[in-house]
Amino acid sequence: MLNSIPYGRQSIDEADIEAVSAVLRSDLITTGPVAEKFEQALAAKVGARHVVVFNSGTAALHAAYFAAGLKQGEEVITSPITFAATANAALYLGGVPVFVDIAPGQFNIDISKLEATITAKTRVIAPVDMTGLPVDIDAIMKLADSRSLIVVEDAAHALGATYKGRPVGSTAHMTIFSFHPVKHITTGEGGAVATNDEALYEKLRLFRSHGITRDPACLKDQAAGPWHQEMHFLGYNFRLTDIQCALGLSQLMKLDSFLARRRSIAAEYNRAFGHHKNVIIPPAYEYGEPAWHLYVIRLREGLDKAEVVHRLQEEGIGSQVHYMPVYRHPYYQSLNYNPENYPYAEAYYRQALSIPLFPAMSDDEVQRVIRAVSAL
Repeated sequence: MLNSIPYGRQSIDEADIEAVSAVLRSDLITTGPVAEKFEQALAAKVGARHVVVFNSGTAALHAAYFAAGLKQGEEVITSPITFAATANAALYLGGVPVFVDIAPGQFNIDISKLEATITAKTRVIAPVDMTGLPVDIDAIMKLADSRSLIVVEDAAHALGATYKGRPVGSTAHMTIFSFHPVKHITTGEGGAVATNDEALYEKLRLFRSHGITRDPACLKDQAAGPWHQEMHFLGYNFRLTDIQCALGLSQLMKLDSFLARRRSIAAEYNRAFGHHKNVIIPPAYEYGEPAWHLYVIRLREGLDKAEVVHRLQEEGIGSQVHYMPVYRHPYYQSLNYNPENYPYAEAYYRQALSIPLFPAMSDDEVQRVIRAVSAL
């Protein structure tokens, strides 16, 4: 039996292990100096003035929507082709997810349909950089600024990607990243929000830590002693430990090499499957360098996807579907979303299949995947 190749997997080396061990031997294993170093290094990498790290990408989304001022009954416009957290985080605050279909033949939201979807209740536009192919963020920002809306770019798949020569994370009002083990770098679990806005940055920091501040300039009771702290709003404990940040900082030093390997594998897949009769390769990206978190093929209409998955499994090739449209989940069906409103998301779901792509893949494993998919 051939060893199975998963669709994604972390890459951990001895330098990562030593970085974590060093924190475990130190005095502070949380809320210490390593977390701040990780934030500063991330900010430099993504071209943002500030980064705030969180204990998950979901917590980062929750915090970003809070910082955007999302209130009960207000709307967050997003794509249905995303992990459920993009929409769920709006629900946590009493917001209403509003889905806009993806563009024909693409993975990302149809920007041409955004303006008609905006209502008096819209507060946030949350485009998703699906598979690591960034959205046309300039067009979205122009629309959002004209309507006084906040853009939260879900770049969980796009750390290290560029858009028109700029790093993803440098343009939107807030950009979120994820550090789950299958992402570009990992902290085990973790996430971050990048922003250039000082006021948003302060809200994010407080939301991460119970809404509590110790900053003397912000305290209501200026006469209290040095022990004094105040909770100014209802926040959460969404902190990321120094242990995890040490791993993230070590991983970040390898991001460029990780990205180079991902792009190399994606290029090999594109060459191998570009003229395949039963497989459609990912759309070309015209704005810059994608990050290739996932390599999603689309099967020609009429192929039985379950049968394809089974055939790949028999060859030791793991696959996954990213994603079932959010509105198809039973919980969202109870909220009366109608699949008929999203024909291109429906077509994508019928066809989409993620095949293995991660930096630690050997050349032999890449060729195994190519042979198995080519035989479809």
